Amino acid sequence: MSATEPLARLSEEGVAIWLDDLSRDRLTTGNLQALIDGQHVVGVTTNPSIFQAAMSKSSLYDDDLRRHAAQGSDAAAAVRDLTTDDVRAAADLFAPIAERSTKGDGRVSIEVDPRLAHDADATIVQARELWDEVDRSNLFVKIPATKAGLPAITATIAAGISVNVTLIFSIDRYREVMDAYQAGLEQRLAAGGSLEGIASVASFFVSRVDTEIDKRLEAVGTDAALALRGKSAIANARLAYAAYEEVVSAERWQRLEAAGAQRQRPLWASTSTKNPDYDDTMYVAQLVAPDTVNTMPEATIEAVADHGVISGDTVRPFYDDARATLDAVSAAGVDLDDVSAVLEREGVEKFETSWNDLLESVDAKLEAAK
Repeated sequence: MSATEPLARLSEEGVAIWLDDLSRDRLTTGNLQALIDGQHVVGVTTNPSIFQAAMSKSSLYDDDLRRHAAQGSDAAAAVRDLTTDDVRAAADLFAPIAERSTKGDGRVSIEVDPRLAHDADATIVQARELWDEVDRSNLFVKIPATKAGLPAITATIAAGISVNVTLIFSIDRYREVMDAYQAGLEQRLAAGGSLEGIASVASFFVSRVDTEIDKRLEAVGTDAALALRGKSAIANARLAYAAYEEVVSAERWQRLEAAGAQRQRPLWASTSTKNPDYDDTMYVAQLVAPDTVNTMPEATIEAVADHGVISGDTVRPFYDDARATLDAVSAAGVDLDDVSAVLEREGVEKFETSWNDLLESVDAKLEAAK
């Protein structure tokens, strides 16, 4: 077996491989191009934590920071400039893939300020600003799937801006996200707009679900509860795909697709295993289904290439098992609605913390450069 055969098989099964990371180092060293050429990578996602790590570890931003210091820029302006520069450069790298893709690959994501997660109007404004500033048709603007995020998704899609919906943990919220996407497309059509070029993915988080539910199962402590550890996240994602299939087979979606709409593909996010006892490819190998995206850190891509076993569709044949698993988790005393609420709140808070850390770090560098 060649080093990349599992990745090739994954692509053949309809799973788009995206890298969950971006930095100026990856761009300037040719690392990102090498992943495109040799590891079947066809997209990139970013988030505030990724940018915080990138800028804190690299000296490649120093010249730009000195320029911003000389101009009197504040940290927010400098961060906006540096992140959009990196995303624009990555978008140019992926442009050939975007041009030939019929499903919305070749995309690069940039997230709205996570501090706006509960402010729909401000999210809409910043989504437009990021879209205009990056100025690349293969951009995804990331909007969190909070309650306030839902109308922002609709308005942003209606404006012709492609959206990566992030921080989805529950199937109920995922259904609301799919509704928001369709509503945006319908509004655009009603206003006489074209659906050409508009794409979206819905980022359904995986490993964090197991982390939270496993903790609660361990608190229960019974043999039955402990036997369920490491099973909830995959079951949850599989049932999300079942919900996706329901939506795309419905008359409402069929009308939109006939008008030129692209499907909002499910994207499996947070696919590196957090528990070292678990197989490091489980959130890839066990979530293989057509028209999906799996966004992975490079270590997970390497693990799949090295020892991943890709054996066809591992989602649709297991709907009944997935329902039985989540029923058993609930019966063990785990409140799944509360799990989703906690994970959404923590997800927003983690991104806010990373964003604030990034602003503080850049502010310190700007001061030092004066």
